[in-house]
Amino acid sequence: MRKQIANIITSLRIICSILMLFSCVPSIKFCLLYIFCEVTDMVDGTIARKTNAVSKFGARLDSVADIIFVVVSLIKFLPTIHLQWWLCMWIVVITAIKISNNVWGLINKKKIILLHTIANKLTGLFLFLLPLTLPFIDLRYSAPMVCFMATFAAIQEGYYIRTDRESV
Repeated sequence: MRKQIANIITSLRIICSILMLFSCVPSIKFCLLYIFCEVTDMVDGTIARKTNAVSKFGARLDSVADIIFVVVSLIKFLPTIHLQWWLCMWIVVITAIKISNNVWGLINKKKIILLHTIANKLTGLFLFLLPLTLPFIDLRYSAPMVCFMATFAAIQEGYYIRTDRESV
């Protein structure tokens, strides 16, 4: 059971991400679920390493949980904010890079490659903080910082995948 704690925490993130779909932005319930999801994302890997429970399944489950959380967050937050056209285009470019990385990995490596690089982790942190900063920092200033980090992370990830540096 002790070895499964990290995967249980990650699974809770998936459940709470789905529950976010049924919560209003910016309700207390939504904010608590949102923060809980991010905290579980920060601790599950640490717990897996401390309990010697690191596994490929756990890493993949974590990546799936991250994707679900990000998609749900976008579904909930995008209708509440106004993005300028150039930010939308930048997000499309980042998405295209990430998709091409995954397609390249599938075609050339015959597997899905999801890297947990420092740049990807920083991007996740920036994305997490972005909605929390909206009352204080104008999106015109905060969003480009997040997009820059996400662009760097996506390009770095593609480089690592193409040069067989999968264990970063």
